[in-house]
Amino acid sequence: MRMKWYRQLRYKLFLSHLVIVVIAGVVLMATANFLAHVGMVNVAPLTLGAAVAETGPLAPTAVGMAEPPLLQQFETVLQQALFVSGLAALIAAIVVSLFVSRRIVEPLHTLSLVSSRLAEGFYRERTRISSDDEVAQLSQSVNQLADALEQTERRRLALLADVTHELRTPLATIGGYMEGLLDGVIKPNPPTFNLILQETNRLQRLIEDLELLSRVEAGQLPVVARCTEMNRVLEEVAAQFEPLLAANQVTLRLLLPRQLPVVWADPDRVNQVLINIFSNACRYTPAGGTVRVTAAYNEQLVQVAVRDSGVGISAEHLPHVFERFYRVDKSRARQSGGSGIGLAIARHLIYAQGGEIWAHSEGQGKGTTFFFTLPIAPGAFESVGGVSLPPAAVEAP
Repeated sequence: MRMKWYRQLRYKLFLSHLVIVVIAGVVLMATANFLAHVGMVNVAPLTLGAAVAETGPLAPTAVGMAEPPLLQQFETVLQQALFVSGLAALIAAIVVSLFVSRRIVEPLHTLSLVSSRLAEGFYRERTRISSDDEVAQLSQSVNQLADALEQTERRRLALLADVTHELRTPLATIGGYMEGLLDGVIKPNPPTFNLILQETNRLQRLIEDLELLSRVEAGQLPVVARCTEMNRVLEEVAAQFEPLLAANQVTLRLLLPRQLPVVWADPDRVNQVLINIFSNACRYTPAGGTVRVTAAYNEQLVQVAVRDSGVGISAEHLPHVFERFYRVDKSRARQSGGSGIGLAIARHLIYAQGGEIWAHSEGQGKGTTFFFTLPIAPGAFESVGGVSLPPAAVEAP
């Protein structure tokens, strides 16, 4: 919203200087008039008759000698009046300037102090400026920056805590079993070795996921966009997960249009996104459930939806499912081997390709649907006849 002109800082500065000039002029004129009036009142009236009476009729130069003292007296009074009034105007201008400059500089000084504190790591510092000009807008921006920094710091501390916990769990398991083997408490049989190997693989996956997430967030993971056939990518990933879903007694339904428009994306990165989404569907869909994959498109993008009939996500957890290490049911996720990083990686990969990703769920026990979009390659929409499918049930927020 555009700020009204009389609230803008440059006009306030202009008006403040104008007020100072007006005040100085008024003080100068009032003081000069007052001193001139007082000075002229105190001068004795000097007339021609008085001059003749004092000098006599034989003094023809009396009139000529009476004018210079009167002019000198007037000049002296005028100079005094100008000096005093100028000094008064200067003092008034200085007082008004100091008041105005203080009102302007104090908020800037406050902003400087808060910025210095934020730079030192004190992210709870905030500015409290109640004006309604550009300085107030700058104060609001600084407070927003402080909020973002504080949230980032909280996420960093939470990440360190989560990473520490995630690494500690498999290491403690491996260390405990190795100690038991050395002490002879645990027998060295294949199930024991298999358990140790599983924990080792879990630790390795976690480290690989952390490395991948750090590269994605730093923008160091290459994303090479090119013309990509979404039908082929979806069918390949579905074929990859179909045996695992069948083993868990989960039905996979691939309901795709005959020909989707070619998207402008990196097929390898899209494959990674789908693997993370399918992994969640496999992990949280019980036996007898169903996983459905659908797609729709319009002139700009293709939208893919993966819906499961699993445990669902409640409303308070839904906005956080793409955060690092966030789990709706932490104990269940750890038992199933999830690291809590896959969806965070998927979000960054989709954003890097110009798409959007979000989740929808009606609540606990009602399943979850993950949506993501990708831009259509130039000219690809016309190649499929220019007829778009109906939009998905849930639009992007």
